Amino acid sequence: MLKERIAEDLKTAMRNQSEVRRRTLRSLRAALREKELDEHQEGEPEGEPSAVLTEQQERTVLQKQAKQRRESLQQYEEAGRDDLAEKERAELAVIETYLPERLSDEELERELREIIERTGATSQADMGQVMGEAMERLRGRAQGRRVQQRVQEMLSG
Repeated sequence: MLKERIAEDLKTAMRNQSEVRRRTLRSLRAALREKELDEHQEGEPEGEPSAVLTEQQERTVLQKQAKQRRESLQQYEEAGRDDLAEKERAELAVIETYLPERLSDEELERELREIIERTGATSQADMGQVMGEAMERLRGRAQGRRVQQRVQEMLSG
């Protein structure tokens, strides 16, 4: 599970005095704990142990953290704050080591063609069905906006 891997990597980062990794991993660990507490408060009675997140829930937390870094990075670059942009870029690089690899354009197209064939989609009217399956299958490996654009193109032609 990601939580244990992050905890071990945090220990290593502390031993190696790697400031960026240490700061980022502490942030990830805190975000995962917060999600566990949220899950605990939603569904478990008082006195029960904290909720254990599924692998998908952990990955979702990390994706959210990466998205926040990307958005901050963009804002800092637009504001000319290269120092803060570099900090966000470094943290994003650490977070991405824990996320699945992004699909190339060719891999994305192959996956989408398979989904379109399986669902029998032929027009834009079928887009919801294709997108539902695509996002479930490709979660974490392709951005939703990118998938949506590609599906629109494929169902238009």
